Amino acid sequence: MSGFRAALCAAIWVSLIPAGPVLAHEGHNHSDAPAAPAAAASAAPRGEVASEQFELVAVARDGELTVYLDHAASNEPIEAASVEAETPAGKAVLQAKPGEPYRLAAPWSAKPGSYDLVFNVTLNGEAEALPVTLVIPDKSANGTTGSRVPGGMSGWRELIVHNSSALLIAGLGGFVAGIALMLVLRRRAQAVAALLLVAGLAIGADRADAHEGHSHDAPAPASISAGRDLAQRLPDGSVFVPKNVQRILAIRTTKAESAAHRRAIELPGRIIPDPNANGYVQAAVGGRLSAPTGGFPRLGTPVKKGDVLAYVEPPLQAIDVSDMRQRQGELDQQISIVERRVARFETLAPSGAVSRAQLEEAQLELQGLRDRRSSLDRVRRQPEALTAPIDGIIAEGTPVAGQIAQSNAIIFHIIEPTRLWVEARSFDSLSGVHSATAKPGDGRAVPLSYQGAGFADRNQSIPVQFAITGSVAGLRAGQFVTVLATTTEEKTGVAIPRASLVRSSNGQDVIYEHVTAERFEPRAVRIEPLDGERVLVSSGLADGARIVVQGAELLGQVR
Repeated sequence: MSGFRAALCAAIWVSLIPAGPVLAHEGHNHSDAPAAPAAAASAAPRGEVASEQFELVAVARDGELTVYLDHAASNEPIEAASVEAETPAGKAVLQAKPGEPYRLAAPWSAKPGSYDLVFNVTLNGEAEALPVTLVIPDKSANGTTGSRVPGGMSGWRELIVHNSSALLIAGLGGFVAGIALMLVLRRRAQAVAALLLVAGLAIGADRADAHEGHSHDAPAPASISAGRDLAQRLPDGSVFVPKNVQRILAIRTTKAESAAHRRAIELPGRIIPDPNANGYVQAAVGGRLSAPTGGFPRLGTPVKKGDVLAYVEPPLQAIDVSDMRQRQGELDQQISIVERRVARFETLAPSGAVSRAQLEEAQLELQGLRDRRSSLDRVRRQPEALTAPIDGIIAEGTPVAGQIAQSNAIIFHIIEPTRLWVEARSFDSLSGVHSATAKPGDGRAVPLSYQGAGFADRNQSIPVQFAITGSVAGLRAGQFVTVLATTTEEKTGVAIPRASLVRSSNGQDVIYEHVTAERFEPRAVRIEPLDGERVLVSSGLADGARIVVQGAELLGQVR
């Protein structure tokens, strides 16, 4: 039994050999020192402060202090302010060139340490003191400013990588100890003790060699991007964007305020001409088209009311020609008879044989016959003139000389381009329309004025008509638009511009909140349409949060 106890003690001793290097390999300090912020790992030393009116970021680089001063609410740069800094070297006035931040020579910033600075900002007669703490790390201490054993799963992953050889040796030691216990049961204690002793010495030698191969005093290589201000997405999903990058991307923010807004309904629509400012040019009878002087007016040509746009020459059938010739012969015969009668009455009238009244009646009869004969000839020769019913432009119509136009055929469609309407389709009856806007394909919002809705269904929908009250530049009849009609029903939420929305990779609607001076966090929100330029955030956003209203799409591209 004494041999068994010796073998068991040796096995336990072997299994504990690798424990030391696993937990304290390479001289790492396992104290609870906090890890450096993620943004500071690849950015120059900086300090920031924010107030109700201002937001200030001070960046130290190469013995110079660069100060970015912005409006806290809108993130708009401030260049016209008077800035005075209280530094370890005394008071100094900061200067700024147009389009650039404020700069100050700070040779003291080249030395490691913590510096308390105060910036006195004066803008539009209002002064405010902004204290900033600037920490300059000591880069010579182990080549880094933070602990090399971070917390969380990433820290354990790094620990395992650095001690993989020690863990392998520990596994081999346990395997050998298991074999030794099996031999003990077979009462071979002396052989087992010798085997465990040799294995322990070998493991200790391997551990010592592996441990001595690492220098505990050699500094770790510094990050390639250390000291550079680069926009980057942090592990928690937020985005670190230095102030200089924010100014390049023109990031703008606003404060979210919850309020009651009228409910909006989205309807499909199409632009139509104003019913009182468009007209058709049609032929009353069928015939062959001919061009007026100057030719047919083409599309887009402005015309005036009464302008002749085309002529229609009615075709004459053979039977019609025969009837007209017979009628002409009868009229010619009657004209000859009346002419002779008038000649006789003119001879007899002076002597009183024929009264003056008979002579005048004969003359009137002759004139009437001649007019009828002339009109008959004119019907055969003169075509029908097609004139413009209103002032406007030619919107439709491509007539060709010699083309046969049927009766009631539309030859031209004339519209007034400055007077356009929108006809939308609604599957529910609209009551109490407060306002409306139309969104064409270019993304702009066109204001509309509600005109009325139909009472008869058209393809299971109700036509709703609006008049365009804004500019009609770039709009055309027949163009499809999206109509946002605001009703009298109210909903409570935060109204934000549509440009603030970003579609995430999983299809969610996301906005970016400006949480600190150089950090933005994505917020998943639920939205509803509000009007042509805004949407209503019903959940996912707190009051008072600073949200990005310009440049949100660019923040979504940061990786």
